[in-house]
Amino acid sequence: MFEIFCLGGYSEVGKNMTAIKYNNQIIILDMGIHLEEYIKLNDNNEHEFFSRDELIKCGAIPDDKPLSKFKDQVIAIIPSHGHLDHIGAIPYMAEKYDCPIICTPYTSAIVKAILKDKDMVLKNKIIPIKLNNKIKLSDEITAEFINMTHSIPHTALVILHTPEGSIAYANDFKLDNHPTLGSKPNYKRIKNLGKSGNIKALIVDSLYADHHQKTPSESIAQHLLKDVLIDTDSKDKAVIVTTFSSHIARLNSIVECGKRMKRKVVFLGRSLAKYIYAAEDVGLVKFSKKAEVCNYKKHVAKKLKQISQNPGKFLIVCTGHQGEPTAILSRIADGHFEFDLMPEDHIVFSCTTIPSEINEQNRQILEEKLMHKRVRIFKDIHVSGHACREDHRDFIKMLNPQHVIPSHGPKEKTEHLANLAKEMGYSEDKVHLVEDNKIIKIE
Repeated sequence: MFEIFCLGGYSEVGKNMTAIKYNNQIIILDMGIHLEEYIKLNDNNEHEFFSRDELIKCGAIPDDKPLSKFKDQVIAIIPSHGHLDHIGAIPYMAEKYDCPIICTPYTSAIVKAILKDKDMVLKNKIIPIKLNNKIKLSDEITAEFINMTHSIPHTALVILHTPEGSIAYANDFKLDNHPTLGSKPNYKRIKNLGKSGNIKALIVDSLYADHHQKTPSESIAQHLLKDVLIDTDSKDKAVIVTTFSSHIARLNSIVECGKRMKRKVVFLGRSLAKYIYAAEDVGLVKFSKKAEVCNYKKHVAKKLKQISQNPGKFLIVCTGHQGEPTAILSRIADGHFEFDLMPEDHIVFSCTTIPSEINEQNRQILEEKLMHKRVRIFKDIHVSGHACREDHRDFIKMLNPQHVIPSHGPKEKTEHLANLAKEMGYSEDKVHLVEDNKIIKIE
């Protein structure tokens, strides 16, 4: 029998954490933060370090109390990919468990970069494993990391194999048949698992299960960027692009556009530097040979002063896509640098606004400041990294799980995936709509 501890990400978008108990062994899948609550906590406090209990109390990281009496049974922590809502709680929670952290190489590099940034050292060993490989965790449990596509490299569909069947964890993913970096999903392996009939349960991202469409490929975003950056006249104008720092495929497309524009690409901001250096460490890209990376405030200020002398020769990529007040783009708009935005300079948001009150407010404030400066604003030059309803349908058909457990969202999100599973023929007792800190038992 399997016991599935739904510890985080089942009542909200964020702080994803699930624990799978088989016999007397437990695997923790993901250990993320709730970004909005974490940002609020930082905004309301002067000190940067918070205790584990403080973070749990304010809802910034999962509450793992249901695991307290089983903590000695935890044999591995497995993050599915490197986004903060899946790995951001590792610095605060992992040491409670005497086990290794096992993940794909890029995810491993990001975890190490975050720890270095926080000047923290964990006792947990971090073990990188390549995609489409397996690792034996015990005599009874083997973990498999199947290549999936998402908005960050090295995203894995994690399969936990046992003598009584397997648990599949797909949190997050999209079915991108034309990725611009890396390979498309390993459909052959997914279909073979489905044919075996051994997938006891699928825990699956529900974020866009209410969108009746297929999520467009990242190659579409690449074309959108080309239309805006290359095919729109920007001669002698400053061009600034902002996007998710972890979206290495998108950053790669921006670098290629810069090359065709005959502009030098300059990355500005600590977050961008952290993810870029991690990607270079594992051989995903070589941006440092094609662009300049500036992560410290003095370096950023000096570079922007230089760019202001001849903005038409540079393509600026900076942090601040959600309008964060302390990010580079907001500080440019506030006049904190010797760099003035001029009428008809180009500001490109290669992202969407993450739907939360704080993000929407910050973005509105930033856009009003930018409009006051009469720049040209290009919004939503983006495609999602999350599967939509028709991707979910195809994925469930391929994997053929016996049970479906919607995750990554509150009930108003997860119920759409539950309804899809029922539409596909799953009975009520095979679809599990749950909230945080609930336990599901599956035989």
